[in-house]
Amino acid sequence: MEERKRLFFRLLLAAQLCLSSTQVLRIGGIFETRESELVSMDELAFKFAVNNINRNKTLMPNTTLTYDIQRINLFDGFEASRRVCDQLALGVVAVFGPSHSSSVSAVQSICNALEVPHIQTRWKHPSVDNKDTFFINLYPEYTAIARAILDVVTFFKWRKLTVVYEDSTGLMRMQELIKAPAKFNLKIKIRQLTPGNQDARPLLKELKKDKEFFILFDCSYRMASELLKQLSSMGMMTEYYHFFFTTLDLFALDLEPYRYSGVNMTGFRLLNVDHPGVAATMDKWAMERLQGPKQESGLMDGIMTTDAALMYDAVFMVAVASQRATQMTVSSLQCHRHKPWRFGPRFMNLFKEAQWDGLTGHIVLNKTDGLRRDFDLDIISLKEDGTSRGVVDGGSRLTKRWIKIAMWNSYRGMNLTEKSSREKNNNVTDSLANRTLIVTTILENPYVMQKKSEKELIGNDRFEGYCLDLLKELSNILGFTYEVRLVADGKYGAQNDKGEWSGMVRELIDHVADLAVAPLTITYVREKVIDFSKPFMTLGISILYRKPNGTNPGVFSFLNPLSPDIWMYVLLACTGVSCVLFVIARFTPYEWYNPHPCNPSSTLIQNNFTLLNSFWFGVGALMRQGSELMPKALSTRIVGGIWWFFTLIIISSYTANLAAFLTVERMDAPIDSADDLAKQTRIEYGAVRDGSTMTFFKKSKISTYEKMWAFMSSRKNTALVKNNREGITRVLTTDYAMLMESTSIEYISQRNCNLTQIGGLIDSKGYGVGTPIGSPYRDKVTIAILQLQEEGKLHMMKEKWWRGNGCPEEDNKEASALGVENIGGIFIVLAAGLVLSVFVAIGEFIYKARRNADIEECVSFSARMEELGISLQCYKGIRRRSQPHSEARTACVLCQPKCTATREGARRDSST
Repeated sequence: MEERKRLFFRLLLAAQLCLSSTQVLRIGGIFETRESELVSMDELAFKFAVNNINRNKTLMPNTTLTYDIQRINLFDGFEASRRVCDQLALGVVAVFGPSHSSSVSAVQSICNALEVPHIQTRWKHPSVDNKDTFFINLYPEYTAIARAILDVVTFFKWRKLTVVYEDSTGLMRMQELIKAPAKFNLKIKIRQLTPGNQDARPLLKELKKDKEFFILFDCSYRMASELLKQLSSMGMMTEYYHFFFTTLDLFALDLEPYRYSGVNMTGFRLLNVDHPGVAATMDKWAMERLQGPKQESGLMDGIMTTDAALMYDAVFMVAVASQRATQMTVSSLQCHRHKPWRFGPRFMNLFKEAQWDGLTGHIVLNKTDGLRRDFDLDIISLKEDGTSRGVVDGGSRLTKRWIKIAMWNSYRGMNLTEKSSREKNNNVTDSLANRTLIVTTILENPYVMQKKSEKELIGNDRFEGYCLDLLKELSNILGFTYEVRLVADGKYGAQNDKGEWSGMVRELIDHVADLAVAPLTITYVREKVIDFSKPFMTLGISILYRKPNGTNPGVFSFLNPLSPDIWMYVLLACTGVSCVLFVIARFTPYEWYNPHPCNPSSTLIQNNFTLLNSFWFGVGALMRQGSELMPKALSTRIVGGIWWFFTLIIISSYTANLAAFLTVERMDAPIDSADDLAKQTRIEYGAVRDGSTMTFFKKSKISTYEKMWAFMSSRKNTALVKNNREGITRVLTTDYAMLMESTSIEYISQRNCNLTQIGGLIDSKGYGVGTPIGSPYRDKVTIAILQLQEEGKLHMMKEKWWRGNGCPEEDNKEASALGVENIGGIFIVLAAGLVLSVFVAIGEFIYKARRNADIEECVSFSARMEELGISLQCYKGIRRRSQPHSEARTACVLCQPKCTATREGARRDSST
């Protein structure tokens, strides 16, 4: 019966050819159907393409394209062989399909034998010894797809990736990516979905538990649709996850339920939707499909899949090749005769040489193997907030939810689009507007405090403080709403010996919270597990301790204006000046005089500057009382003048500083720095347990801080406190020093005048807003914080919450003893004066010696030296001298009036 029908169709076709000059070309299509569908998508696209070609009179003006369609079951290779033989017997210029590998091999072997082009639009792994000379595949070449996947992973700078594949062919497509870790420092985990089971929730649960946030799914669009539903039910459709799908039909899935989840989703798109003609064709397809049977679940209604678009382009490629073929006849071929089609090689070459701008872009085939190598892939991604964003006007619904961030070419690689660059510069409120974020925090004055009110407060109104004001400003800039929650365990966050985290850091790691707005210090270990914004406040570690008590004046308090060193130097200076004065006075001849002026012939001369008198001269000048001794020689007068200047400065400085010591109460602090704490054990010290301050000392390699941590760790039960409030109480009630942030110390000391900061800052760090690692909010929060900083609002908020009643300021600063650095210069002046006096004394001695040598030539040099030695004897103030006659007479004449007056006075006394 079937043979008769085929014979009838052949006779009918011959009659048509006789009656009309129009050539008729037949193409064959073998399509598999699933149980859930009446007609496959490939068959619909096949018919749609033929109808459009026949309507287009410019493409094939004298040719009509017709088709023969055969339907088979899945994985039925024998049935596929039989049906292709039937189509070749009818006479076809090309065979399309089937899609599954088991049937493709059977059809391909027959087409090779009979030299009829076999056209495929599905992915097929080519064999090593590919001898399929009549095989054509419009699906992108698999090695190029693998390179595109690797380029995308590199573009996103992922360092950790989990690959989930559906079947063994996925591993073939992932070859380039699997080899990548050695080059790109990429850690890859490979997992397979359970074959034949669409329930992937057990695997997804493991991925969620292992905190795998970057996942690549290699699967069909049907499986991708199921995975998205299961990911949503597992609570993984959040902004912290980034899913990458290798299917080319990701754009066609119905993503309406996930529009506002904020999930990061990326995929490939082969359809050239930017072209207006492509958009128009897809709209026609959509109209026909909406009027036809209901489409598969998971896809948007009326959408054209990539496979359908490739089938459409493949049929058009046949039309383009046929247009160039002249005098080509189609003959009936029999599978059992092995007689090939004589026009087959020629038509195959025309097909490979043909080029066409189709729905999937520009189509160029490799002439050697018939594979498509030069092609473009759009890298598409959902907008960060999941809302619709159109790329083009055409294509209606399929382009509303995606943005093209880059284009990948099989030869040129990846190239960012201008639109994606502009999107990055959009307002920072784009992805945070109308979102409600969970904010974790901790009670800490003045950052977060319970608001006091007579009414019962709920929600965010329960709290106030610096961090609440910061949250409000960030919310105004970025447009999000927030819910404040106190951290469950009341801790900031530290890592224990097992590597487990606690506090707010743990809540961010587990995605319990979106932000951590609190005095959370940015540290190296925290930065490895969570992300921080730029710091909104900079600070350092310092020491909180009680203010030292004033010292009671002692019996010898009068010595306090000068330091002990200065007192010692003054004593040494007085002794030294006395000795120098004694030596110079003995050395210079002008300090020696005749004690008996009435007896000019006396050989005795006297010097008043004995060692005792010289010391008395120095002490008298130092006490501002003077003495009866007066220097006569220039050299001794220089010594005296310099010493008087020295005593003037010393006594004036002492008097001025004494007044300050009498009016200012001195503070006696037992510690002044961290070094003082480390050197003693009487005063206990510590920090908040599991806080950043404790971590700083625990990780520090500086010897002083290592010693301090050893002390604290040996007394963990007493040295480490639960929170700052407990530490402040201990500082006030016991002999305890608290190591904490300088900003907290500043706030506390403004409200408790008995506490103060000791020493400077031990380190430098900052408080930042914490986010889960990879969070899209981090950069936006950073920009908002920088904006607040430039506007001065951060400073105003700190002034608002740190300003207290204040403590009474001291009228005068504490007086300190004068040291060498204050009055050391006067000692230099004194030393210079003494050196000068020595040189002057030597000059006087030489001058006097030469003068005496001119008067009395018989006095030898040895006699002068002997006379000098006698002069320097410290226990004699009188010595003899050799005086020439002329000098004696002169002395007598000079002193005669004085002697006469003396004698007359004596006579009057005796007569009386």
